[in-house]
Amino acid sequence: MADLAGIVEGLEGRFGPLARPPVPLEGGITNRNYRVSLGEGDYVLRLPGKDTSLLGISREAERVANQTAARLGIAPAVRAAEERAILTEFMLCEPLDPDRLRAEPGQVAAALRAFHDSGVQLPARFWVPELLEQYAAIVAERGGSLPSAYADARLVADEISRALPLRDPVPSHNDLLPGNLIALLDGRVMLVDWEYAGMGHRLFDLGNLAVNNEFDEAAEERLLTAYFGAPPDTGRRAALKLMRIMSDAREAGWGVVQGVISELDFDFGAYATQHFERLRAAASDARFQEWLGAASA
Repeated sequence: MADLAGIVEGLEGRFGPLARPPVPLEGGITNRNYRVSLGEGDYVLRLPGKDTSLLGISREAERVANQTAARLGIAPAVRAAEERAILTEFMLCEPLDPDRLRAEPGQVAAALRAFHDSGVQLPARFWVPELLEQYAAIVAERGGSLPSAYADARLVADEISRALPLRDPVPSHNDLLPGNLIALLDGRVMLVDWEYAGMGHRLFDLGNLAVNNEFDEAAEERLLTAYFGAPPDTGRRAALKLMRIMSDAREAGWGVVQGVISELDFDFGAYATQHFERLRAAASDARFQEWLGAASA
């Protein structure tokens, strides 16, 4: 982890003296986040964990994505960024209520559509089959071993990628966990934690959002309608189902590689197992082959 005191000292020359000791913020598995008061401003300081580039993270892509999202009004503004840390504006907020999100996904759908259509080119690529290959190579290099479920996850991800190839990459967030969705006191919704941003499949963000926030089919219907501006057809419904599975393949692979590179006190093995099991259950659905056919039609 980067040196908190040294980074804060460097920031004081730009933003003013530290008004009070940094306050750790909850959340974050690969990073540590602090609320820092410098001069007359309040900020969030994110310190990346060790070897996070091995996870497919580009700090330059994170910076560009966060700045773009801030200009769109869907993320806090970036005040400073370097390889060791990123400083963003602190905004009074609360976690986005999951029931509210499932009932009314329109704000998040609009935010994602605006970012996807922003035209910004990020200096990183995000595609799950490629990430699974990279993660497997890293585990082997570090002397680790892959669980038996890993091979099945790669096969499923490859099947989905043939039905939904990455032909027209768009800038995407790629990490829409509940903790990365915040509600401001004025009711606006914002997206935070842009470290996995890259050029990816627009439907991955929708699947990632849906599976990580426990959308049922009615909520999926609302999400697709809000994002595309019209009720979805069979193909889009099927594509969302497949991208939910693709998201779990990524999360499971992420947990496996973190288990060999991370120094954090977190049960990455259990995290990987949880997502392997959810992937297996979804890919075993009797409709899986129908989804592949409908999505590729």
